[in-house]
Amino acid sequence: MGRKKKQVLGKNKIISFGITFLLMVTGLYYFGLNYVPQKWYEVQQMMPDQTESYYVNQWCTSDFGRKEAVLWDMTRVDCLTKDYAIEFDFAKKWAESIGQALYYSKMTGKLPAVVLIMTSPNDYHYVKRVERLENGIKIFLVKAY
Repeated sequence: MGRKKKQVLGKNKIISFGITFLLMVTGLYYFGLNYVPQKWYEVQQMMPDQTESYYVNQWCTSDFGRKEAVLWDMTRVDCLTKDYAIEFDFAKKWAESIGQALYYSKMTGKLPAVVLIMTSPNDYHYVKRVERLENGIKIFLVKAY
């Protein structure tokens, strides 16, 4: 009688280990998908803990575009290029950057673009939020961590 109980307990341990392992792998896979962008974006590595203007100055050089371009209504495009009206912002302010990029696009006739400044690997979920909108905004990433 004691021997049957040990066999049943052994099987239960194996089954519970298998279920736990499966749940862990599934969870890791799910969370991994949440932080991986749909596409591979142009990513530039830059120094961490800087101001937004630092990243604009490093990214938007004079041969690439015009920094702080003033529009007729006194708003300022962070970087105005031949093709894009680009708004820079830290990733956690993704919604604000989208609104500004769309507005600058409308005012200049250029395509909208955002540069999201990521300060940690967890900021990829903000990129996913921009992707879900599917509104034609070009996304560039600055890795500042």
